[in-house]
Amino acid sequence: MLAGQRRAAIVREVRERGGVRVTELVDRFRVSDMTIRRDLDALARAGQLEKVHGGAVAVGESSAYEPGFEAKADRDTALKEAIASAAAALVVPGSAIALSAGTTTYALAGRLTAVPGLTVVTNSIRIAERFYTAGHASGGPTVVLTGGVRTPSDALVGPVADAAIRSLHFDAVFLGSHGISPEAGLSTPNLAEAETNRALVASARRVVAVADHTKWGLTGLAGFARLSDVDLWITDSALAPDARETAAEFVGDLLLAEL
Repeated sequence: MLAGQRRAAIVREVRERGGVRVTELVDRFRVSDMTIRRDLDALARAGQLEKVHGGAVAVGESSAYEPGFEAKADRDTALKEAIASAAAALVVPGSAIALSAGTTTYALAGRLTAVPGLTVVTNSIRIAERFYTAGHASGGPTVVLTGGVRTPSDALVGPVADAAIRSLHFDAVFLGSHGISPEAGLSTPNLAEAETNRALVASARRVVAVADHTKWGLTGLAGFARLSDVDLWITDSALAPDARETAAEFVGDLLLAEL
């Protein structure tokens, strides 16, 4: 493939998915890391994408860009389902857990609808609706929706949500994330959502991050947890070996879900 053809394919990928990682492009095009970085530099100078740490995003999708739920729901679904399956196996019947907003936690919710005696606290309208719908049919977990101001990703955030969360105590919280990196930890483009996620972390005995390998190296506008705050990071087996080694230095445990 000629350089021009490869760069055109990269632009199409960015526009369709909203962002790409250098490691993904190296695997896809079977070229060196340096070649891909030169491609991204050239495309960024031409205004066709925007470089970020570890990859590139569509123009306008900076660290403060927040896509809606539907825009994210169809991305990397196999990865999310693998992570959701691994996470669901850790949930104990009769426990109290919290689920942050996100498409990976939404996938996890779908696997928890029949867990007996479960109490779920969430700030996600989508997750609450998923439990309510399943509950009408079979009787399911007790669901507490925090209230608050709705974001583009259907999260409820702000002082009302934060106060509700701080009054509660969970056995575990499962956190989705826009990005995860050694420098920024877990991060989101939304400042208010970051504060609500901090409240979730502070109220949980165990912090579990659920984020696929494409999130590694990405950084949103606001961080809400350090990697050292994470007791367990559940990701997928496509996470690069060097990323595994780096993450293992910070998080309590690393679990790789098989695809």
